[in-house]
Amino acid sequence: MIGNLSLDQLRVLVAIADAGSFSAAGRRIGRAQSAISQAVAGLEATQGVQLFDRSGHRPQLTEIGRLLVDQARMVLASAARFEAVAANTRSGLEPELALAIDPLVPSAPLIESLRALRDTYPDLPVSFSTEGLGGAERRLRQGSAALAICLLLPSPPDDIAALPLLSVKLAPVAVPDHPLARLGRPITRADLDPHIQLVLSDPIDATGPSYGLASARLWRFVDLQRRLDMLLAGFGWCRMPEHLITQLLADGRLVRLELADDGAREDLTIYAAHMRDRPLGPAGRWLLNDLKLRLIGA
Repeated sequence: MIGNLSLDQLRVLVAIADAGSFSAAGRRIGRAQSAISQAVAGLEATQGVQLFDRSGHRPQLTEIGRLLVDQARMVLASAARFEAVAANTRSGLEPELALAIDPLVPSAPLIESLRALRDTYPDLPVSFSTEGLGGAERRLRQGSAALAICLLLPSPPDDIAALPLLSVKLAPVAVPDHPLARLGRPITRADLDPHIQLVLSDPIDATGPSYGLASARLWRFVDLQRRLDMLLAGFGWCRMPEHLITQLLADGRLVRLELADDGAREDLTIYAAHMRDRPLGPAGRWLLNDLKLRLIGA
């Protein structure tokens, strides 16, 4: 029961709407027409509304009746999901799969695995968090995420099981009229020092891992899109994931910078990671294995 109504009454109401009549609804759900009529009368009495206009040859849904049929569908769908999640938990499936994803991770390589996860576990709630650099690893340690798709700088810690999935290529870029872009020669460390470098950083720990710091003047960002906005506005230079700037380079809104003695790697490894002392549940293991098969092929 939900207050003064039951899920059975809602099922009867939806069956009538779908079948087109009381008698057809009775045949659809295996009830006598008298039982269908009684369920509707009880629902109308408890809710104090008239669901059907009975003045014609065949009862027709009233305006409020049509509205409540839509509400009934949503309640029944929610109840079905409730029961499915409970059944999955009884069978050993985790009640929710919490994923943490670093902002530099491209979505495209993950899409097919996530689509397959949805098809395999259609009633499994999945939550996503995307924070600044270091946020995914922190969520793993706090226990608020079971699996992270993330960078692990400078290298994977011993207490984290990390599977390398793919690499993200970074390109040093600026807008075409930035002073660095107009030098016309390889850019030295001394050239970089006076200019603002736009960097992603950990929002909690300012001394946490950073990558490829080369300028003396730093503007720190948590949000990748906000950093891109400032880059396009000409506030500085930075290293951007190539998958995010392909069109901007093609359009001429950004240009690559040739760094002479930067020393930073051009790519970063993306890992699928979880805490060694907190094994993944069935869905987490399934997703990890699917990512491995699709992205590594083994």
